[in-house]
Amino acid sequence: EVQLVESGGGSVQAGGSLRLSCSAPAYLFSNCGLGWARQFPGKERDLVASIRLRADGTTWYSDSVKGRFIITEDKAKNMLYLQMNNLTTRDTAVYYCRAVCTVSSYWGRGTEVNVSS
Repeated sequence: EVQLVESGGGSVQAGGSLRLSCSAPAYLFSNCGLGWARQFPGKERDLVASIRLRADGTTWYSDSVKGRFIITEDKAKNMLYLQMNNLTTRDTAVYYCRAVCTVSSYWGRGTEVNVSS
């Protein structure tokens, strides 16, 4: 079973920052694209950031987080991160780590982020 484990969620006031972490098996960093998605209550998950670790490390961000969130990875530690800055109440959601591989996709169980005004 492929396990992606998120951590770092919590409660923060608007304007604050959080860093999410995702622990993933080493082979995913070499063979898959990794990213972060979020889900609002009653909505589908939407990708907010991704990094193409197998290629040139190109990053992508959704318009809603561009300029505020930064996705990075530490291959030596098998960790994926999402630095979230200048958070707003609209960022309140459950955040998921995701790996998209050639034949399969994998998700973590999510970590909750609650931004209060």
